[in-house]
Amino acid sequence: MGKKVLADFHHSEFGVCGAASVCIPTRDEAATIGRIVDAVLPEVDQVVVVDAGSADGTARIAAEHGAEVHDESELVPEMGPVLGKGDAMWRSLTVLTGDVVCFVDGDSDDFGPHFVRGLIGPLLADPAIQYVKGFYRRPFNGAPEGGGRVTELTARPLLGLFYPELAACRQPLAGEIAARRSLLEALPWTTGYGAEIGQLIDVYRKVGIDAMAQVDLDVRRNRHQPLAALGPMASEVAAAVAARLHREGRLDSAPPIVERPPIGSARWGRSRPPAGRSTSTTSA
Repeated sequence: MGKKVLADFHHSEFGVCGAASVCIPTRDEAATIGRIVDAVLPEVDQVVVVDAGSADGTARIAAEHGAEVHDESELVPEMGPVLGKGDAMWRSLTVLTGDVVCFVDGDSDDFGPHFVRGLIGPLLADPAIQYVKGFYRRPFNGAPEGGGRVTELTARPLLGLFYPELAACRQPLAGEIAARRSLLEALPWTTGYGAEIGQLIDVYRKVGIDAMAQVDLDVRRNRHQPLAALGPMASEVAAAVAARLHREGRLDSAPPIVERPPIGSARWGRSRPPAGRSTSTTSA
């Protein structure tokens, strides 16, 4: 019997979505958020922008284009300050209404409706699929590919070593995902830049590779982080993987919880509990 791998699709295989909620976490995305909301709004029942106090009018622009807008700090305020993107996504579950939930990033230059069609399509077409990850080519410095440096140098090598069934996941750090709400509510959520890879591993452990898929979204263009910012990001990704290896008994001690100022307010090594359970802060 051959090794099981992620099911692969192309976005062109799917049409209008309909019954789903889309969440767009944002921080100073005024240049792109209007076009993204315009592309998503006709496709689904609900479009929610969860904004991290943007100073450039992102929230106002999103609302003018028809999105439902929430300041991330006003969602589940009893949990204290928002600890990064993963925390904002976790909090968004309190206002997302669909049984199918999709997350897309707010900084894509060439965003089109095929993003949400491709992500949500497999879930609507096959009841056995519970989680879908997007992948794409990322142009870099004029070359057709080469973006995603933390993905290629940290995330994928770690998956290949410790979670070989996930090694075929082409963009483990992609912010473009769709899943059944019941699954997302059953998972812990890493709060910082380890959110995506932590979730990928947690989904794999909970439902198995047969319930997962990835979808080719062609090309995604976005601004790239400077090299100085990539080290802290890679550290958070590695810490999220190490925490799960510790939980599984494959690593003697979990990584420490420390502050990483270059990441802003995010506290790496932290997680939020499954949304279907009590909201007490836990460590990942």
